[in-house]
Amino acid sequence: TISTFGGNPVSCAASLAVIEVMEEEASPQHVAEVGNHFRAGLERLQEKYPLIGDVRGKGLMQGVEMVLDRKTKEPATKEVNALFEQTRQRGLLIGKGGLYGNSLRLAPPLTATRDHVDEALEILDHAFAAVQEMV
Repeated sequence: TISTFGGNPVSCAASLAVIEVMEEEASPQHVAEVGNHFRAGLERLQEKYPLIGDVRGKGLMQGVEMVLDRKTKEPATKEVNALFEQTRQRGLLIGKGGLYGNSLRLAPPLTATRDHVDEALEILDHAFAAVQEMV
């Protein structure tokens, strides 16, 4: 019989190719290095934009909490929606979460390079600048 568990040779070859790419381009050392670079860039944006209340995460999975006031930590929910639109228009798709919907989820692929992260940070910088003007 035919089933998805049948060991299809084409599927197995494709899986093996993906595993080989992941071993070459997404080693734990690579992810840690690019993740640290990403985190440092997000922290620089936090220094620049008062809307960024907190940056947290590990490796390439980072979160950015957006607040209207860093002392009261009032959620900046509307501003997150505006930021989503700004990043989308610039070609960067991001996620959101958090109890109040005011946290950005940034998770580039494990194979992302420093250049990819720099491009994302540049888009985020422009998007935050545009949203900051609206506040």
